[in-house]
Amino acid sequence: MNFITPNTLYLCIDQGGHASRAIIFNHVGELISSAYCNVATEHPAKHYVELNAKDVIDSINSSIKQVLEKIGDKKKHIVYAGLATQRSNIVCWNKKTGEALSPIISWQDRRNSEWLKQFGDKNEYIHKKTGLFLSPHYGASKLRWCIDHIPAVKEALNNNTLVFGPMASFISYHLTKEKFLLADPVNASRTQLWNLKSHSWDTELLELFDIPLSALPHCVPSMHYYGTLDLDRLDGLDDLKIPLRLVSGDQSAAMYAYGHLQPDTAYVNTGTGAFLSRSSGPLALYSRRLLTSLIFRDSELRGGSQNHFVLEGTVNGAGSAIEWLAKQYPDTDIFKHLPQWLDEVETPPLFLNAVSGLAAPFWCPDLISRFDREATIAEKSVAIIESIIFLLRTCLDEMCKLSSPPEQIQITGGFASLNVLNQRLADLSGLSVYRPTDCEATARGTAYLLAGQPHHWPEEDAGDWFNPVENNELEKRYEKWMALMLEEIREK
Repeated sequence: MNFITPNTLYLCIDQGGHASRAIIFNHVGELISSAYCNVATEHPAKHYVELNAKDVIDSINSSIKQVLEKIGDKKKHIVYAGLATQRSNIVCWNKKTGEALSPIISWQDRRNSEWLKQFGDKNEYIHKKTGLFLSPHYGASKLRWCIDHIPAVKEALNNNTLVFGPMASFISYHLTKEKFLLADPVNASRTQLWNLKSHSWDTELLELFDIPLSALPHCVPSMHYYGTLDLDRLDGLDDLKIPLRLVSGDQSAAMYAYGHLQPDTAYVNTGTGAFLSRSSGPLALYSRRLLTSLIFRDSELRGGSQNHFVLEGTVNGAGSAIEWLAKQYPDTDIFKHLPQWLDEVETPPLFLNAVSGLAAPFWCPDLISRFDREATIAEKSVAIIESIIFLLRTCLDEMCKLSSPPEQIQITGGFASLNVLNQRLADLSGLSVYRPTDCEATARGTAYLLAGQPHHWPEEDAGDWFNPVENNELEKRYEKWMALMLEEIREK
């Protein structure tokens, strides 16, 4: 544990679907400096979503170099680094050379969904062990696909040089000098091979999916010594020693952005997907249609182990749904026009949003996305935004079956900037929606955990509140959307 001084700084690395960011915070949660480097997402075939592994590592190194150069001599005050990544991405690599043997396969990727269907009768069994439902979005089917379809992976397995698992493990391996093969609990849990109770790889699930234990990284807590950042390759930084002390998932870290989690608050974080979470503290609650997610496991070196669970609802088609529409209108910048269209369009069509697969609480990965009528690009864009709100509402309703309703919603991420989205979410949920001033929550939450979850972390109170008002038309559209969605699912 570090001794905090007024000069103490934390380096937070946020690897997302479109960019890698390096952001520095001080000991009271103030952002000191930031840098980013874009990363391209590739779609080589239907249901395939990939990132180039070398490009991801290069983008992280570039953002780290930029931000350290920006702060000059202050960089000597950085005591820890933390890494937060997309949770269900996987990759294969050579444990001796570090060479990637596969692309990074995104959580959005569903290439092995047909293979996974043979385990349909094991859904409840898998849910109890992992907190997840059987889905091609999680790592197990992707790892099996790599063994079955990539010769270099099969060869490495036979030669005992294969290591594969969460993208976070690959990144921490490449960022550090020691080249430890480690898996944090948040990202390990999204492989659908990690047991929530034993906090390790589950031998029965490994056997079920025919995944070799020998190729998986060693499981450790979220707070752990993952190695020292290898900065020798970056000009002028070879005398800087920064331990990588935390590895987590982006959605998990984001919940801690403004300090201790409040039990009366539902947390929404938006980006490529949209995620609704409610803290259950050290207790793992199970819902028939929502995920049980471990978002943090502390090291016993820090005064006793600490587990923190949430109930989680996932909307796969948020930013990815807008991108899906944008491909049909390549000459229009949809994100630029969204605020205006949300103000202008009063009666959008209904959108059955199954972009990247329909997740909680319906769990129907093969549903086809469609609008219920012909519409303009503006109307379709607004319909997509409303579909995100509708899906969040269904997850919230499911959450309330297991516990008392929350008193408020806190929203962060890219879509939180849309006032109309926030207001309609408030109207439809009947809850006040709070948007903090700084909606880039992942890095801030990483810094809070690195700092040891201090009580003095700033309690954000200068953001915007969206209080619910009666909106009968929105409620009617939601009811019609729900009926249409259930009809479509029954036909599947």
